[in-house]
Order: sequence, then C-alpha cells, then structure tokens
Amino acid sequence: MICVSLLLIYLSSHKGQIFVYCSKSFLYNKNAGSTMTNQHPKDPLHGVTLETLLTELVEHYGWEELGSMIRIQCFLSDPSIKSSLKFLRTTPWARKKVEDLYLHFKSEQK
Repeated sequence: MICVSLLLIYLSSHKGQIFVYCSKSFLYNKNAGSTMTNQHPKDPLHGVTLETLLTELVEHYGWEELGSMIRIQCFLSDPSIKSSLKFLRTTPWARKKVEDLYLHFKSEQK
C-alpha cells in the first residue's frame, strides 16, 4: 500500500445531488486498485462539535470560571450556549482559545 497526501477540492454529482470533497491522505492498494480514506485522523478535535466541547467546558467550569479563563463578553454578560456558539463560529481567535482550553481539559482528565 502507498500513502498519498493531496489537497484537492472537487465536485461530484450523484443522483442529482452535488457533493464537494476536500480530499486528504488516503491509502492506495496497488493490487486491488482501490483507495481507503484514513480512518484515524490525528486531529484530537475530529468529530467533536463546537456545541459539545462548549457544553462540556460549561458543565465542568461553569460560566463564571470560564469567563475568567477566557475573557470574552459572551461568557461574562448573560451567557448562553446559543449566543456563545454564534460568537465563536464567527470569531476564529476566540474559537481557538476555547478549543485549546478543551484540549487542556481533556488531557487533564486522562
């Protein structure tokens, strides 16, 4: 098997639906002539939604402590999951801080 890394974006059509694919690493089996996508990505946030990680952080730390750790207004003034998600989805630097805190929180749980 050969591991191939590509960054390729392409469109595909199947039964009237259009799909956009962004390919990543895949394995190519020369004997079978088929490919298998990489099943275990190295990204620890893979498969974890922003809502899930935010909910876990709020359950563990609470809004007050979360607001003191990451000083953003949506955690300090009338906080809610919905308003925080709206802000974090449009503000990359704040989302990065929340994701980093989540990774730290998960590493301490182990």
